[in-house]
Amino acid sequence: MTDFLYLTHPQVAVDPAVPVPRWGLSEVGRARTRAFAARADLSPYRGIVSSTEEKAKETAALLAAALGLPVEVRERMEENDRSATGYLPEVQFQQMADAFFARPHESVAGWERAQVAQARIVDAVTRTLAEGRDHQRLPVLFVGHGGVGTLLLCHLAGYPISRIHDQPPVGGGCWFRAGAGQRPDRWRTMEEGA
Repeated sequence: MTDFLYLTHPQVAVDPAVPVPRWGLSEVGRARTRAFAARADLSPYRGIVSSTEEKAKETAALLAAALGLPVEVRERMEENDRSATGYLPEVQFQQMADAFFARPHESVAGWERAQVAQARIVDAVTRTLAEGRDHQRLPVLFVGHGGVGTLLLCHLAGYPISRIHDQPPVGGGCWFRAGAGQRPDRWRTMEEGA
């Protein structure tokens, strides 16, 4: 498997009147992304692949501007589908997320099942890596989301689906590396560098 880094978008500008996939980054999220691009060693990566969601595309664009890399937007890398409930206040959202991970074979309140979301993100990343960057298998930086990112990490590390492997509560902006001979073990924050 080609080496890659999977990064989740950081803090977003929450607007209950706007569908969640259309939320952009907050000022804090943009500042964290710029600092990560300036501080982290991202020189091995030759391309950025983003989810179609606005917050991921914005994160990818900020990284691309700093690194001089192209961005490719790919379908099937979106966060788990939560459109059945739409926006939820933080406490209620956290309860739903707990249930999503605890019952991966069930649709919790109409949310996409965790096992389905996991199969989707694994397929999207695997296909992208198989296509290679101009068939040269160059390292890729993926920009996506915490829920499906955790499901991807669980798959690659051989962990069962569980929220204990979720990002630390820092507002997103976490990453892991994986690839040839390297399994991810846990999330690291943007502030830990790369």
